[in-house]
Amino acid sequence: QVCVVFSEELKCWCRAVIKSIMYCTDHYKTECFLVDYGKYIFVKSKDIRVALEAFMQIPYRAKRCRLYRTKPVTLRIDFYEDTAKIVPAKRWDSAATRYFQNLLK
Repeated sequence: QVCVVFSEELKCWCRAVIKSIMYCTDHYKTECFLVDYGKYIFVKSKDIRVALEAFMQIPYRAKRCRLYRTKPVTLRIDFYEDTAKIVPAKRWDSAATRYFQNLLK
């Protein structure tokens, strides 16, 4: 469900989808995906509101997408033959994800 959250960084109210909720020392923090900015932020639970229907009719500016036919790879090192080569992997590791995000920036 899409709701409205206040972003301290952007200094405005934004549409968001709640991903997770965690308890901090004296309040709850919520991880939200901002549908108009395409990024994740943490907000306090007091900064979450129900969205008005008119506000929900505005088209989203950011869309989630996948990169068609992009496959994860990893570096395989063979110490006996003293070689290293890039080979297909079953899933993305953190180094590959970070490298890919840096390429997008």
